Amino acid sequence: MTITYQGKQLKIILTDIEGTTTDISFVHDVLFPYSAKHLSAWVRNHLELPITQDILQQVREITGKSNLDIDGCISQLMSWQAEDQKITPLKTLQGLIWQEGYDKSELKAHLYADAVEYLQKWHDGGLTLAIYSSGSIAAQKLLFGNTLIGDLTPLFSAYFDTTTGNKKESQSYVAIANALSVLPQEILFLSDSLKELVAASEANLNVCGLNRDAVDVDDDFTYVNKFSQIALEYL
Repeated sequence: MTITYQGKQLKIILTDIEGTTTDISFVHDVLFPYSAKHLSAWVRNHLELPITQDILQQVREITGKSNLDIDGCISQLMSWQAEDQKITPLKTLQGLIWQEGYDKSELKAHLYADAVEYLQKWHDGGLTLAIYSSGSIAAQKLLFGNTLIGDLTPLFSAYFDTTTGNKKESQSYVAIANALSVLPQEILFLSDSLKELVAASEANLNVCGLNRDAVDVDDDFTYVNKFSQIALEYL
């Protein structure tokens, strides 16, 4: 079976998370407040872990303050958290904090019902599914592994985060295509972010925007309100 989108054969569907598969409010009103509340205590309670020391060292390197103490590192991480900065040590730390929350059943991930239905359908139909999010790969796996309907990680073959590159830069999408060993035009990228759609399109990926809130959209791109409206053809 050949699967196409707007006349182009597809092998991969690459999807964003926030605003695409998952309600933005879950990320901003549940996950972010949870990590902010527990950030300081988590760092102090896990100083013996190599990954914690690595996070602190990354903070020092990024800020250019090699002598920054633990309090200073925590303060910087809290500032980045408040500013919603897409900075790797913060994203790594958030993933670790959320893991503890999921393990304690204090967190359960939200997914749109239509996203679950069609991700399952596309997977079963032979398409490879991958995730590209500014959240760390560990956080991505936690989210899909701890949903209200169970573990959905078996649906996905690859995960990409800020270690691959900025989501608003076209070379990041070229790198993903190379990592997946496909041509860019064999990937369909789904996102609610115009800047991400532009970057992916510049890298020759097929793109489709998710416009769940029925706001104004850019006429240069195809937008849908839910996954069921994404027009794949099965030949």
